[in-house]
Amino acid sequence: MKYIIFSVLFIGLTQIHFAQSSEWDLQKCIDQAQKHNISLKQSEISTQINKNNSIQSEAAILPTLNAFGQHNYNFGKTIDRYTNTFANSQVLSQNFYLSSNVVLWSGLAQFNNIKATRYQYLASTENYLQQRNDLALNVATSYINVIFSDEILQIARASYKLTQEQLSRTEKLAEVGTVAKSAVYDIKAQLANDDVTVTNADNNYQIAMLTLKQLLNLDTLNNFSIARPNVDVLNNELALTSVQNIYETALKNQHSIKSANYNLLASEKTLNVARGKVSPTLSATGSIGTGTSELNKRIVSSNIVGVTPVAATLDGATVVYQPEYSFVTEKKPFADQFSENVNKSIGFTLNVPLFNGLQTYTGVKNAKLNVLNAKYSQDLVEQNLYKTIAQAFANSKAALNKYNANKVSVEASEQSFMYAQQKFNVGAISTFDYNSAKTRLQNAQSNLVQAKYDYVFKLKVLDYYQGKELKF
Repeated sequence: MKYIIFSVLFIGLTQIHFAQSSEWDLQKCIDQAQKHNISLKQSEISTQINKNNSIQSEAAILPTLNAFGQHNYNFGKTIDRYTNTFANSQVLSQNFYLSSNVVLWSGLAQFNNIKATRYQYLASTENYLQQRNDLALNVATSYINVIFSDEILQIARASYKLTQEQLSRTEKLAEVGTVAKSAVYDIKAQLANDDVTVTNADNNYQIAMLTLKQLLNLDTLNNFSIARPNVDVLNNELALTSVQNIYETALKNQHSIKSANYNLLASEKTLNVARGKVSPTLSATGSIGTGTSELNKRIVSSNIVGVTPVAATLDGATVVYQPEYSFVTEKKPFADQFSENVNKSIGFTLNVPLFNGLQTYTGVKNAKLNVLNAKYSQDLVEQNLYKTIAQAFANSKAALNKYNANKVSVEASEQSFMYAQQKFNVGAISTFDYNSAKTRLQNAQSNLVQAKYDYVFKLKVLDYYQGKELKF
């Protein structure tokens, strides 16, 4: 018996723990979205490409080294490059060599290009981080919207339940003649309206939940539920800061500002690259190669096959003969080329740009304009940031004032409805007056919830621009 009781308690506690652990808080939702968001993954790929380009620009200043090989068949009459003889038959020749090239001077264009690509990589990194933060803010917006929609749904359900209870009381009062039977039909009509309100509120909640699920980009979230944090509204939060303070903080931590700064630096270095192309370019080259040909043969042995007269005395008494030889040859070994046919070279190349269709001149002019455009972009980003922060701060103050006003409205509506309910129960007011008081209370409660979460969201926006963690 004790074992059964212990097992039941263990299973119950396990289920409670699983239900609690399955709830997603805001940070878990943000982490999930940042891990699976496709646009963020694409931005990460772009950042990696810029990183590779930065590494490649650094490697571009190193000497190049390339190996080449040729395997040729020549047909017809040709001059063999290794024996310097004519050939009238098919000749096989092979050639192997290494070559290297290094730029000694290019007007610092290469070094400035290294810096430019480095700044471009840093700018893309800041863009990626900005997208991560923007995604976190979007998740927080959807998360708050789910909580808001759920509270509106609870208000609608509570109102529906209250109407049900009032209908039950009204039916009893109508039976004893305290109120007219028409009041029962009026309450039933109000109950039907409340049912529609609950349905609409539930649809809004489901849509808000679906929007959050899609933002998290999960395949399935059948048991998905979020944690409902306790959200308190403090009236002194805005008094602790100002637009200027938030703006100065945002200038230091907003990745969009850093990205604009890096883009400006990159454009300045790109201008230096364009100017460097006006300078002469000095390069050093070197190569080593070897080759062989089928016509390149060596003598193995020789035999005297006869003599040929080559000279004689004036009287013809004495004749000088020269022996005629027959040679036996064979192809030189393949490895002999590395000792006999090696060719080495080293040289320098100076390229002085005199006129190239105004390409260099136009490149410098366009690079200057790009620097100016980057400066304008930087100023525009800073101006938009200040404008957005100022607007968000003003919206936060307005939302707080709206919340306080709605709070007073709810208190007054609650008192009004309480008295209306008491009067209706004794037949002192009509059903219309009762429903009007109830509707005013429900609207006031809904407006209060809306003002509350509107204010909370706008505070999160201000936290976002200050670089604070988005949490409750």
